[in-house]
Amino acid sequence: MEYQITHITEYEYFQPIAICHNIAKLLVRNTSDQQSIKTNINISPEPDRISEYVDFFGNKVLYFAIQQEHKKLTVSIQSIIEKTISSPIQVTIYSDLAWNEIPALLLDVTPEHITAKQFISETDYTKTSSEIHEYALKSFINGRSFFESTKELMQRIYTDFEFKPGSTNVTTPLIEVMKERKGVCQDFAHLAIACVRSVGLPARYVSGYIETAAPEGKEKLFGVDASHAWFSIYIPNTGWIDFDPTNNIIPSQQHITIGWGRDYADITPLKGVIVSSGKHKLSVSVDVRRIR
Repeated sequence: MEYQITHITEYEYFQPIAICHNIAKLLVRNTSDQQSIKTNINISPEPDRISEYVDFFGNKVLYFAIQQEHKKLTVSIQSIIEKTISSPIQVTIYSDLAWNEIPALLLDVTPEHITAKQFISETDYTKTSSEIHEYALKSFINGRSFFESTKELMQRIYTDFEFKPGSTNVTTPLIEVMKERKGVCQDFAHLAIACVRSVGLPARYVSGYIETAAPEGKEKLFGVDASHAWFSIYIPNTGWIDFDPTNNIIPSQQHITIGWGRDYADITPLKGVIVSSGKHKLSVSVDVRRIR
């Protein structure tokens, strides 16, 4: 299948901007089941400096600087992605490896295990607490497989928390999300990651998009008109497995990955530094369209 993704970000400034430096993580990375075929980048005003590089986690990064006065910034990224059709994950494949056996397995020094261990420590966005740890332990019962424990955790977050745009922002701590029992996809991904890490296991934050056109008779999935987020766990000798707690599904053809990191901070879509004394208005629009 092929998808066309259009992601447009606009900043309107109330005072002229003299200079800005920006980092965009909006270029879709290549993975085992997706390939970026074509990318068109349009930035207005035209940048004075622009370059691309790959970050520590292997994500594609676009850096640009505008050194001319402006009151509006528009960043438009259009990508054509080819997605491989894969079979649904079979639970039986992962059912024999208990979650509490994995820490000992990760002591073996292999490149895969070394990479996975980078995703065990908590971060500012994934700080754990006794409440979060207790919430995790309801799913992580000794002897239960890592896959089944995580799948149940995903289902519980979907059931226990309300998806409510505007109820949180990127600075809302998990303790507040736990108290209010509502949030958005970034919150649910961070909560799941905090739960997994609270029992000493690796989990990473994944940023991307989701095709939201629902099959006939099915409810529309959340995530339209914005970037989406979910999480992955690492199972030794198997690899990384994705889970989407916002929609209670294991990602497959409908999910398109931009990149991943320890949390949102590692894969923020667009951030930068400006020289100005005024406020600004931000608007974002996303369109994910299947073209073949």
